[in-house]
Amino acid sequence: MLSHMRAIIRRLTRHRSTRFTSEGIHFLLFTLAICVAALNTGNNLFYLLLAMLLSMILISGIAAEYCLRRLEFHRHLPDLLFVDEPATATLVLKNGKSWLPSFSLRLFDVHEEAELDRGLIVPQLLPGSSRILSYPLLARRRGLLRLDGVRVATSFPFGLFIKKAYYPVEGLAHVCPAITALADDLVSDLLVAGQEQTSHRRGYGSDLYNIRLYHAGDDSRNIHWATTARTAKLMVRETEADNQRRAVIRLSLLAPDSHDKLFEEAVAFTASLVSHLALRGYQLKLVAGSARSSFGQGESHLFALMRILALCERRAPGAELRTEEPLPIEQEETESGTVIVVRPWREGAMSGTEAPTIFIDADTFAGSPHVS
Repeated sequence: MLSHMRAIIRRLTRHRSTRFTSEGIHFLLFTLAICVAALNTGNNLFYLLLAMLLSMILISGIAAEYCLRRLEFHRHLPDLLFVDEPATATLVLKNGKSWLPSFSLRLFDVHEEAELDRGLIVPQLLPGSSRILSYPLLARRRGLLRLDGVRVATSFPFGLFIKKAYYPVEGLAHVCPAITALADDLVSDLLVAGQEQTSHRRGYGSDLYNIRLYHAGDDSRNIHWATTARTAKLMVRETEADNQRRAVIRLSLLAPDSHDKLFEEAVAFTASLVSHLALRGYQLKLVAGSARSSFGQGESHLFALMRILALCERRAPGAELRTEEPLPIEQEETESGTVIVVRPWREGAMSGTEAPTIFIDADTFAGSPHVS
């Protein structure tokens, strides 16, 4: 019986905590003073006053407990967050009680056992009602952001103490590197180097390759009417094969501990490069260690690449995967145009390939725009 009662008490108090406010401490000291006076004098008025003070403490505990009970939380985080870029998170709070309201609620996010004050205050929550709360969310570092739960506090009804309850409400979000604008001369170098190392050919695509005379059997939808009107000859447009606007971006994860900052800069540069090429309509493939994507384009594919960059981790020399040194170049990649390799450490592998390759080292993303 005793062990059963202990289990019930432990279950009730497992996610509860209580601390006195400054007013509560003064109230408690005053109550103790009245208690001493009542015991010393035996005056019934002091006993009556003491009973009133003790009942206020008891009522505070019971009322606060009922305010914190049967609350339901649902959390929504953005699919992707970016370092130092504000985003909006949403928390849905519902009062599951059928006839008792909750008062004076203050909500905290819990991350790694630390309370994060978002400034969320709910003065009153009626029985069965819900409240949608939105707040800004700012991530300071790349990786996986995990919010463990919500801690709700109340000082209702008299403000004598603050009672808190913990509700496990897990939330996960990928924090991607910050996207920054690339220098114009760097982008020009990349595009020129890519054009020099790839052969453009006609095929199915969207970019103009050539304008020539119309031949029997040509698709009439490809007639270039402006040139036809100017030359008085029937002209058709040829398009450049889409696979000439494909790029393979490889991020080397190999770097010593002293290059940790350079590694983060390399990841951020890679993210900016991926975003820039995606906006230009390139089909992209990303390789970062053992993680690799397929070729693709569009917003959903860009988000998938950003998730890879959010989770990649630096590997110290000697700890790299055997498959990464030397890093193989697949036949599909060789036939698909330029391979762009970003290396935070020059001694890292990824050299000596036969594919058209552009190497970007620390002197590029650390400040000096140069492409080799």
